[in-house]
Amino acid sequence: MRAFANREGPFAYQGATKQVDLEHLFNGSALNAVDAKGRLSVPAFIRGVIERRSDAKAVILGAHEVDPCLTAYDRGYGRILHAENERRRLLEEGEDATAHYARARRTFGITEDVPYDTSGRIILPPMMRRKGQIEDLALFVGVGGTFEIWNPYLALKSGDEDLRDLAAYRLEEKGFSL
Repeated sequence: MRAFANREGPFAYQGATKQVDLEHLFNGSALNAVDAKGRLSVPAFIRGVIERRSDAKAVILGAHEVDPCLTAYDRGYGRILHAENERRRLLEEGEDATAHYARARRTFGITEDVPYDTSGRIILPPMMRRKGQIEDLALFVGVGGTFEIWNPYLALKSGDEDLRDLAAYRLEEKGFSL
């Protein structure tokens, strides 16, 4: 990993505070078309972060923990997710382990490692299209360490007013009806 040769993973810890360079966070949004074969252009703001955080030109796609969308990140971010799952498992120790195993399966089992080509396109695997209910449009939303891929029409129904407003804006900007 180029950008983090002297750090432990893409995020360095100092005391109890997580120190993260803004250039290594996903922030911004974009609405892109998905063709019949599932081909989709990954926005430049996403690719830039991935390439700063990892040598691999690929994204890991998975089902979001609570929302009807996909969550995505670079290959190196998996270490952080594993550490977070372990932290949560230890906090829940002595309780029914069902939630831990469901979370671990969702985080590591129900995922796809998807490379992107030189023009920044990926092919959304059918299972991920199904899990994210992605049809002919994909709304990319940066959320810090990860990013989300939404069906913009599902985002319009979200309980999050800002997400609804963002989806409406991106659809209107490209001339799509609400």
